[in-house]
Parts: sequence; C-alpha cells; structure tokens
Amino acid sequence: MSVTVDGDKTVSVPQRVRRLLRGPRPEAVPAVVGAACTVVGLIDIAAGVFPRFRHSRMHTLAEVLPGALGPFAAALSLSAGVLLLLLAHGLKRHKRRAWRAAVVLLPAGAVAQFAYRHSIVGVLVSLTLCCLLVHHRDQFRALPDPRSRWRALANFVLLGASSLALGLVIVSVHPGRVVGDPSIADRLQHVLYGLFGIEGPVDYAGRTSWTVAYSLGALGLLTAVTTIYLAFRPEHPAARLTEDDESRLRALLATHGGRDSLGHFALRRDKAVVFSPSGKAAVCYRVVSGVMLAGGDPIGDVEAWPGAIERFMDEAKAHSWTPAVMGCSERGGEVWTRETGLTALELGDEAVVDVADFSLAGRAMRNVRQMVGRIERNGYETRVRRARDIGATELERIRRAAADWRGTDTERGFSMALGRIGDPADGDCVIATAHLPGSGDGPHGDLKAVLHFVPWGRDGMSLELMRRDRSADPGMNELLIVASLQAAGKLGVARVSLNFAMFRSALARGERLGAGPVLRCWRGLLIFLSRWFQIESLYKFNAKFRPRWEPRFVVFRTSRDLPRIGIAAMQAEGFVNFSLPRPFRSRAQRPCGHTLRSAPEHGVHAA
Repeated sequence: MSVTVDGDKTVSVPQRVRRLLRGPRPEAVPAVVGAACTVVGLIDIAAGVFPRFRHSRMHTLAEVLPGALGPFAAALSLSAGVLLLLLAHGLKRHKRRAWRAAVVLLPAGAVAQFAYRHSIVGVLVSLTLCCLLVHHRDQFRALPDPRSRWRALANFVLLGASSLALGLVIVSVHPGRVVGDPSIADRLQHVLYGLFGIEGPVDYAGRTSWTVAYSLGALGLLTAVTTIYLAFRPEHPAARLTEDDESRLRALLATHGGRDSLGHFALRRDKAVVFSPSGKAAVCYRVVSGVMLAGGDPIGDVEAWPGAIERFMDEAKAHSWTPAVMGCSERGGEVWTRETGLTALELGDEAVVDVADFSLAGRAMRNVRQMVGRIERNGYETRVRRARDIGATELERIRRAAADWRGTDTERGFSMALGRIGDPADGDCVIATAHLPGSGDGPHGDLKAVLHFVPWGRDGMSLELMRRDRSADPGMNELLIVASLQAAGKLGVARVSLNFAMFRSALARGERLGAGPVLRCWRGLLIFLSRWFQIESLYKFNAKFRPRWEPRFVVFRTSRDLPRIGIAAMQAEGFVNFSLPRPFRSRAQRPCGHTLRSAPEHGVHAA
C-alpha cells in the first residue's frame, strides 16, 4: 500500500512507519520538546489550582506526557508546571542550560511517577524524551543572552505577583471546604503567610488545609529558589563598541561612508560589531529581547559584505538570536537576502534632498516660504556650523538644551540616531541653532532650537536630532532645515537626508483617486496609529521640502518573526520601554566574557 505526498511523490506505509519510529528531525527536537513542556506545564498548573481537574480524564492524559508531575500532589504539580513553562522557552531557543535542566527534570519525573503512581507509560515517555534530548544534544548549543543580576529582582517581582495571584485562586476554589466566610483581606493574608510556610487565618475541613498549605509553600519556595539562582549566577552584560572597534569603523566610513546615509549611526556606542574576515566590512547591531537587530547596510567595501553578513548570522546562530535588519537600502537588502536566504519587506522611505535642486521659490514651497519668513520677521536668527567650530562653552549649552527639550526620559533612536552631541570624535557633525536675541533670561539663553546632522560620506549629511524650546514659535524645525540646506553648499554638502517616513508609499497611494478598499483601510489604520508613532506627521513634514524618496527595507527570517521583531525594534527606538526603573539598573557595563571564546583575528563582539 502506498500514498501520494505533495502530488508527485509516492511513499509506502512501511516507510512512513519507519519515519515515525525514527522520531522528529534533529532541528525540530527543540521545538517539539518546548511545546511538550508548555502543554504539560499548563496542565500541571491547572491540576494544582483546581481540585476537580486533578481527577479528570484530561490530567490522566497528562501522565503520559513528559514531565507531568501533577498526579503526585497539588503542590508538586503547581511548582513543576511553573518550572516547565519557564523551561519551555529556553528549549525552543536551543539554550544549553535549559537542556541541562530538562535532562535532570525528566528522569526525576520518571522516578517519581514509578514510585508514587506506578505509571509505566509515563515513565517510558519521560525516559524516551530524555534519551531524545541526550541523542540530539548538539541541537542545544546556544550561549547565554546578555544579562545582569538585576534580573533576580525582576524575577522576584513578576514571579512573586504570579504566585500571589495563583495563591488567591487556590484559596478560593474550595467553597465547600472553607470554614466560615473569610473576607478578601483574610484570604490575601492567608496567601501571604502561606508563601512563607506559615498557617493563615482561613480554615478548611478535612485534608484540604494540607493541600492548600503545601501548594502555597511550594510557590513561595519556587519564587525564593529561582530568585537566589538568578542573583548568584554569572553575569553576561551587553557588550559595547570598544575604542578599537570605533577607530576601525571610522576608517571604513572614511573610505566607503558615502554609500549609506545611515553609516555614521553605526558609531553608536551601545551597539556591537562583527567584522568580515578581511576586516574590510562590518555589521553593527544590538540584541533586544532575543532579536539581533542590525541597522542600515553593512559598513565598508561591498565586495566584503558577504563575509561580515556570514559572521553576523554565525553569531545569531551561536546564541539562538532572531536575526533582523532594520532600514537597509535596496542594494543592501539584495545582498542580505542573497547571502542568507532571508526575506525583505519594504518598511518605508527616506527623504533625501539634493542641495543643488532645493529652492523656496514656486507654488509648491509657498507654505514653507511663508512660515520661514514669518519666523524671521519675529527676530529669530540661525547659525549653521561644524561641531568643531563651536566653542566648548556654547557646545555644552547646546548639549544641555537638547537634553532638557527631549520631552521623555527615554533616549529614542537606534537606526537613525547617534545618541550624543559634541563628542570630540564627531567634529564633522553639523549643528544648526535658532536664536532669539534679547531673550537670554531662560536657562539656555537665547537658544530656541537645535538640529544635529551627522556626516554622510564626504559630501552629505543625515539629520540625527531635532529639538526645540516648547515656548518658541511654531516652525522652528522648518526654519532650521531651510537654513541648513541654504548653508550646505558652503560646508561642501551636496545631499541631505531628512527623517525616515514609515509606510510612506501606502499613505501616498491610499489618498489618491481610485485607491482600493484594502489600501484605504491600511491607510486608515496607519493614520490611527499615528496618534502614538508619528507615522503620518513625519511623512507630511518631510514632503514639505520636495525630497526624493529612497526605499528602506526590513529583512527577516520568517513572517512569524515579524511581531517579535517589531516589538524589539520599538524597544530599540525607545517607543516601548520594558527595562527596570532607573535606580535598579546596572551602573556599569563590562565586556561580555563569552564573546572571547574564539575571537578571530579581527574580533567578534556580541551585544
């Protein structure tokens, strides 16, 4: 007997049986084990929380799944379920420490099932899965992620809150066994006492009190043990750009910096870098929530890009990070997809103004011309200078003003932000300032707005920062952009890159006559999201200066990774902040020790 697979391939039934007996493909083992741990963990938690569930057929089925420890006791079921859920994510990401924990947990579960339940099937399944993990141990080679001991505090808060919530459920799901009618405050007190192993004010009939007490004690013990482990495990802080890395990147930018307007942003010191074997190209990146984010095109000679990209992908594989590239050019996207098999999706457009073609004349520029003229009549003056031509005192005043006008505690920017002003190494940067003579009573004197541009090769510059005094007249940014474009020729600048407009083409096509319903709905959603992410406003602001639009792309592995990449990108850009409060952050960042394991001649630094 045979069956047809995919329409053109015939596979006999015995062959399918042999494939089934051989088990999953090696590369699929982490996902299979992680999924099994997730299912069993949820079942065990439900079994530990709800008494009736422990005696249902569903939990009987859980006995044959790996690691199902719920049949022994509600407390053991609850703690095992939480551990399995914590373990599942690490197994799916090929983490070596998660593999070690699973190899220890599964035989222990098998022994417990045989000793307490005499479940031969459960023992066989647990041992089979353990053998599968040992046989495919090469699939679990991922190195640790960046971390610090402050993760212990986060674990204590989050797991403690979860234990408190589960404890309230445990205390409340025995209505027929509770003596009296305890209030919410009494139940909460009972949970808090129970987490520390102390009997609370709520009384139960029969053996229910022991079940509740053991369950609460197990949650408290689990919270304490995991917190202590995280507090004393070795640190792996995020790497930073070293002085040697920065000097080598500047040398590459001096020769090849004109290719990409985002090249200078690779010098952010909270990024890390991998170099090609020849040292003629590099990829800068940052790791956020397990996503290895590169920004823009690789730096350096195009012929050496594949070598740097290969190093980037090797580093992502070594740590089981999700690779992604934000804001690469069309040429960069072609190289990334050709060398790695990744997929590219248009993310938006970069506004580039050619200085020789810019003019305020004409009907299309009337609004900008009128706004700039009105502000100039109000007495505002502009100055456009290289950073090296500004005195130290004035430069410090500009730096303080930009920080005070930021508006949020979080520094935004990743792919199109340098994150500093006036650094001695950035003397080629251009700073445009707006002043109102006679208004020097404020903390920043007569300074009212600041624009900061970074070099784009030898004849270009890219807008990095726009800040203004909230009390200044509207139109400060337009005034300074026009002043910068008019002064660009004297500075030897022929092209200026302005802001990046996400989904610009969708916004432009969606408002045209004849746009279809899908495109109009997509444009409507983008306009709705613009309330928080300035999607439409940035597009309209850039369009005022009649730029040419250069498409930018996001490169990713599979469509399933897009939500995760999107969240990581918003974290990197500063729109979403999941970090600990400022008093609890690590004060110093030290070199990442595991990156020295086999550093090649030109170095590999992981973030």
